[in-house]
Amino acid sequence: MKNKTGRLIAIILLVVVLVFGGLILVRNIGKSNKEISEADARRNLARIVRDIGAKTGTPVKGQINFDSGDTTFQELPDLSDSSVIVRPDTSLYAEIFASSEKTGADADGYLREMVTKFNNSNLEINGTPVSVMLRNVASGQQVDYVASGKYVPTAISPSSSLSVKMLNAKGVATEYAAESLVMNYAGIVLSKSTYSTLVEEYGAANVQTLAKATAEDKVIMGYTNPFTSATGLNFLITLLDSYSSGSINSQKAIDGFVSFQKNIPFVAMTTQQMRSAAEKGTFGAFVMEYQTYINDRSLSQNYRFIPFGYAHDNPLAMISSAPEEEKAILRMFADFCEQNGKDLAKRNGFNTVPEGYVEMTADYSGAELVSAQALYKENKDVRPIVAVFVADVSGSMDGSPLNALQNSLVNSMQYINNDNYIGLVSYNQDVRIELPIAKFDLTQQSYFLGTVQSLTAGGSTATFDAICVAMDMMLAKMEEIPDAKPMIFVLSDGETNRGNSLSDIRNIVAGLQMPIYTIGYNANIDALKEISEINEAVCINAGTEDIAYQLRQLFNANM
Repeated sequence: MKNKTGRLIAIILLVVVLVFGGLILVRNIGKSNKEISEADARRNLARIVRDIGAKTGTPVKGQINFDSGDTTFQELPDLSDSSVIVRPDTSLYAEIFASSEKTGADADGYLREMVTKFNNSNLEINGTPVSVMLRNVASGQQVDYVASGKYVPTAISPSSSLSVKMLNAKGVATEYAAESLVMNYAGIVLSKSTYSTLVEEYGAANVQTLAKATAEDKVIMGYTNPFTSATGLNFLITLLDSYSSGSINSQKAIDGFVSFQKNIPFVAMTTQQMRSAAEKGTFGAFVMEYQTYINDRSLSQNYRFIPFGYAHDNPLAMISSAPEEEKAILRMFADFCEQNGKDLAKRNGFNTVPEGYVEMTADYSGAELVSAQALYKENKDVRPIVAVFVADVSGSMDGSPLNALQNSLVNSMQYINNDNYIGLVSYNQDVRIELPIAKFDLTQQSYFLGTVQSLTAGGSTATFDAICVAMDMMLAKMEEIPDAKPMIFVLSDGETNRGNSLSDIRNIVAGLQMPIYTIGYNANIDALKEISEINEAVCINAGTEDIAYQLRQLFNANM
């Protein structure tokens, strides 16, 4: 009897478990893990924000007086010694700006090694020993330094001669010591599933089908900032040309770009940011140079490389106004590379044509390339941006850090498109909503300027409380503008000693999928990077003294 009773109880318990288990399963049908996580994140955030009890500030109006001229000269920092990769060892030398894939370590060190060998060869011109100085400067920044006159080397060696064309369009004459030091190629790196989608549903894997699949939300694509990245610029030109061959600034090209851009989650500031996003599964396709691809075993084994656009010819372009004896050194150096550098170039992954490469034939002028960048800036915001700037005004920010914070925001706010929505939060041990989110028209710009200029520092630091308040503001605004892209900018020294910790809110940040860009002032950069890396944003070190320039590029890319 006892055995029968026990079996009956067991059966009843099993039925109860199955019934309630079934109810739970039914309740969650149609909901993804992300949706559940986001709902939990919203609930947890609401509870934390109630406990914080943010205060409300009084916005202060400032006088808008943007300089309508080119401010690149003022924004670019003085070049530091850290950019020097190889120093000259003679009094007579020529200086080269070169891109990172030629000035780095190991397989990225082609020019580093060739300049070192050249300098060790004891070469002379008319009996005078000569050498070369090598600096690492990004392709887009090379153009900015020379065109603005901030710093003019003897020559530049960007990734692509597109940069040389743009420099010429800005009024700087050049002449080639070498039309190409090494050959490289831009391409799209595709996951296996993305490659299959393009081939099976669109008939081929190329820029045209990728653009169509992205516009139809079948693929998530990533590319780098066309203002700084040669690969990003090459992709932009190729994309525009795919919509309107031979006319990249036509209305047809603009319309095609807008349809593509609407499903781009963000434009990466750096290749590393793009790679990190790809590793987390954000992107199924992203741009890269072939030399980097074949030197990365994981990429070359698990992804497909689809070449596009113009070859990256890595020219050595001399500034025509440079002294003749310096130009003579660079002609000698170009010959030295031609005679002695072929094996090294091959070992480093250069001079290898990727399978399927077809050379782009359209010959766009430098002026057309510059106009295409402007087209990108004006039309990239298919969806409005909702952003909150979170400013650290604790005691550790007093003096030069707060001054730098204020100056960088004041100097770079002109690069935020006025159809975006901007708010401002400040914090020490308390959190204060200084400026509610509103469209960044002249009135909001005036309040933003005046309120930033009026910030003062003191007290302890509750960074993560402030981030929570900013996220809560964003959620409320996005109820009004549901198709907007959220962005948070935290400007801080990275120290936290009050309120919530990163571990308290990490899951909330991840669940809400809000990218948090961090800008550090005399900062604990590692702590700020940890915040930004949650949702594939970037961390900028304001201690490098080029903060206004970096923010300009960030806003050009994303705002």
